[in-house]
Amino acid sequence: MNQRSYVSLDQWQALVAVVETGSYAAAAAALNKSQSAVTYLIQQLERRLGVSAFESRGRRAVLTPVGEMLHRQARVLLDQAHRLEQRARTVSAGWEPVIRIAVEILLPPEPMLAALAGFAEQSPATRVDVEETVLGGTLEALLQKRVDLAITPQIPVGFLGDVLASLRLIAVAHPDHPLHRLNRPLTAADLAEHRHLLVRDSGIHRDSRAISVEVDRRWTFSQFDTSIRAAIEGHGFAWYPQARIQDALAQGVLKPLPLSEGSERQVTLYLVLADPELAGPGVRALAAQFKKILSKDITTSSLLR
Repeated sequence: MNQRSYVSLDQWQALVAVVETGSYAAAAAALNKSQSAVTYLIQQLERRLGVSAFESRGRRAVLTPVGEMLHRQARVLLDQAHRLEQRARTVSAGWEPVIRIAVEILLPPEPMLAALAGFAEQSPATRVDVEETVLGGTLEALLQKRVDLAITPQIPVGFLGDVLASLRLIAVAHPDHPLHRLNRPLTAADLAEHRHLLVRDSGIHRDSRAISVEVDRRWTFSQFDTSIRAAIEGHGFAWYPQARIQDALAQGVLKPLPLSEGSERQVTLYLVLADPELAGPGVRALAAQFKKILSKDITTSSLLR
């Protein structure tokens, strides 16, 4: 069997360090090596590849065209090696390489991203697959074991959940919508005369009870942002999480409807583990991040208002 001599990671690292620090002396300091050791590593790399990575211009070492190509590829190689080490440490510690979660779209993106960022600091090599769901879709993701944990407004039978947050939903329409022109407290009968804007249940078995009020006219969307845009353009009314329409309310393009009752609703979100007994350290760490971000002290903060 032929023995091949390969360029070592130390040699690639020396090449990158010289380029990015600007000199052999600075690279030696950055790598905690002597300057002669760095010079030797570069010479060995050039000898094994049969190329010249640097050429002298006065007192400066400048990359040759081949050296520029080597530098680009070395950066990729070192990054891959770093990620491989992180994955190996994660696996050896028993952390899952991939975690799948379902998040009800009522939850504003800010706290979700904050929780993911906190988790990434603990386990940067773990992939997180987020499925953004609506009502029945979140339940199905749990029941079908498609996810490891879910944030849902409903806890399915046979599961346990922890309260994460209470969201405030507000009935709104554009300030020029006919409902606002009535200039009086509104009733369900008033709403029935106008278009209701909804976000579709992402589950296969959709629950008709998700419809807030019974009206003949309605537009149903699959994305919250599209529904909100329709309301801003005056096409109908809807109940939205206050956190998702805070800017629209501040800009005056949406206005709370003066309903005689039911103008505001509270929705509780729960964190549910698909299988608490089999949940690994990564799943539990991510769950802890959600609980930290959406703790009782934070639910009234700007994350959810």
